[in-house]
Amino acid sequence: MNYYDARETRDPLDRERELLARLPAQVAHAKAHAPAFSALLKDVDPATITTREALATLPVTRKSDLAELQKAARPFGGLAAVQWGAGCARVFASPGPIYEPEGARKDYWRLARAFYAAGFRSGDLVHNTFSYHFTPAGSMMETAAHALGCTVFPAGVGQTEQQVAAMQDLRPDAYAGTPSFLRIILDKADELGVKIDSLKKAFVSGEAFPPSQREALAARGIQAYQAYATADLGLIAFETAAREGMVLDEDVLLEIVRPGTGDPVAPGEVGEVVVTTFNPDYPLIRFGTGDLSAVLPGASPCGRTNVRIKGWLGRADQTTKVKGMFVHPGQVAAVLKRHPEIGRGRLVVDNPDHADRMTLHCEHAAPAQGLAEAVASSIRELTKLRGEVLFCAPGSLANDGKVIDDVRKYE
Repeated sequence: MNYYDARETRDPLDRERELLARLPAQVAHAKAHAPAFSALLKDVDPATITTREALATLPVTRKSDLAELQKAARPFGGLAAVQWGAGCARVFASPGPIYEPEGARKDYWRLARAFYAAGFRSGDLVHNTFSYHFTPAGSMMETAAHALGCTVFPAGVGQTEQQVAAMQDLRPDAYAGTPSFLRIILDKADELGVKIDSLKKAFVSGEAFPPSQREALAARGIQAYQAYATADLGLIAFETAAREGMVLDEDVLLEIVRPGTGDPVAPGEVGEVVVTTFNPDYPLIRFGTGDLSAVLPGASPCGRTNVRIKGWLGRADQTTKVKGMFVHPGQVAAVLKRHPEIGRGRLVVDNPDHADRMTLHCEHAAPAQGLAEAVASSIRELTKLRGEVLFCAPGSLANDGKVIDDVRKYE
């Protein structure tokens, strides 16, 4: 079988209908069982959240806010629907610290689908070098491998010579970990004169995986695939044999929004990845990852019919400080909303003559007289700083998700 299940090749309209049909119950569940969502959604009737347009009216909860939310309400900021005990098998800590629950369900993080696309199968021995200490990465990989019927060697991080020795003795079929650590292990094996020829497949994540690294591993007979997952949401999207973008997981609802807002962008435009999960234990509704990406047109040549994204394209939080004051992407979005006749906009911050300057570049074919002054007034009112306005042709601003472009140079 080429696919993890039949859901991967179903009609996209059927998938969309199913996701939207599940949405009201998940919103109701979050509102009823997660205190933070009870407050955020207090005026929302879950039964009305049946379309993407309705979903877009709900507030975005951003990953960048989690540390403060959790400080105010331990352990999970009121966003989880579980407490200690049977509903929460493990708890992990990511840098911040940000605490994440892990439920007892099989393949809790839903990564088995991505492992299957990477060629992992029942009976494989997986050498797992993700950390089992504090962070959930090791458990994320192990639970996925177990769901497929694989055996796992919990190698963890470091101890390169011991990693080589274990691979030599146990002859694993597959590797899970960062691509750079796999390269370190293989280089150490070469240095020691040890032949590591059992590895045929790898699942890599946690850092950039450029084509040059993929090709270097392929030259050693190892086919490696990557995925996009977070400790909060689990699997978001995964690479397939087509090597054209990443295919969304079947159990997430994705939006791409303009950074600093909750407003969905046009198809193909770069923006912040916002995900709604159907996890009953951690029912994150419109969770802003802080990552930039964009939707790719069409379906994957591999035969999977779900939406594809380009993968990680940078960070959405472009907050910068100008003349001692913070300027946020949301403020730029608020200026543009006041003037709907403007298309896209980008605030460029530079420092000619060592003095900070803000210029809002606005797409407009034929700006009316007085529009520049009105926009400048909005900038001053909303940021408390002076800003210049420069009009440019529609479509001329780069589609890279940047709302604030800080190009200052310091000598």
